[in-house]
Amino acid sequence: MSNTITILGCGYLGTALAEHCIGKGFTVSALTRNAETAKKLHSIGVSQVVEAQLQENDWHSQLDSNQDFVVNCVGASSPDNQGYITSYVEGQDSVMKWLEGGSVGSFLFTSSISVYPQTEKRFVDETASCAGVSEKGGLLLAAEQKCFPPVSTVKRSFILRLAGLYGPDRHLLIDKVKNGQEFQGNADRILNLIHRDDAVKAILNCLESDQSNIGRIYNVSDGSHSTRGQIVTWLAEKLKVTVPTFQENDEEGTPNRKVSNNRILDELSWSPQFSSFQTGYDSILGSA
Repeated sequence: MSNTITILGCGYLGTALAEHCIGKGFTVSALTRNAETAKKLHSIGVSQVVEAQLQENDWHSQLDSNQDFVVNCVGASSPDNQGYITSYVEGQDSVMKWLEGGSVGSFLFTSSISVYPQTEKRFVDETASCAGVSEKGGLLLAAEQKCFPPVSTVKRSFILRLAGLYGPDRHLLIDKVKNGQEFQGNADRILNLIHRDDAVKAILNCLESDQSNIGRIYNVSDGSHSTRGQIVTWLAEKLKVTVPTFQENDEEGTPNRKVSNNRILDELSWSPQFSSFQTGYDSILGSA
């Protein structure tokens, strides 16, 4: 029998995960709030697609909560605080309620490295303090905390704190460089990145890890720790355009840290295929 997986908040990352799981012979079901995404999910072979808002409960009866794997990879419905409350906090509440009605082997929530408020290019790992985090980062932490301990019907839970996600069809940085747009903030600030395909692999490595791993928090970053200026300059040179300027207007206390990926490298059979922004952006420049 094939593994079963339900992907909640199935958007940019979730669709790539669904496609990969179908390729591995999984039976995939998904929830998305976007009608166009729902069409694409049907087209790639997702067995059941529900179009609904994650924070509401009307979808609970439409998706079977007896699954080998469940992934909540929802994104904020809007970039303001209310969007974070609705999608992450209220969404996670709805997911936890749904999970109570079934049996799940592994549950995984994709969070963000924005929970780390550190400055001065300090290295941070999963044990780093989150004290002083921004309001949005605090809302993500609140959503994370609902995962540990998991509800009794879930055997184990994982949290992946993703660095800045980029990849095919998501290259705002390239577009801004092409258009010569000025960048807000400081050029010398570290930009921690992760390619979409490496994030998908990290999710699956967690879900399929040995049962001795009872659930963990993992940072998922390529580990290259380049500055925004270095990345933008390299892209401009590759695109043969003038290097855009930066406003150099970061407020005091703006997070500026190097996110360690040592734990996931050491504990899981995962390593990034795109281990630097150069290899990652090289892979998409032809179609950007």
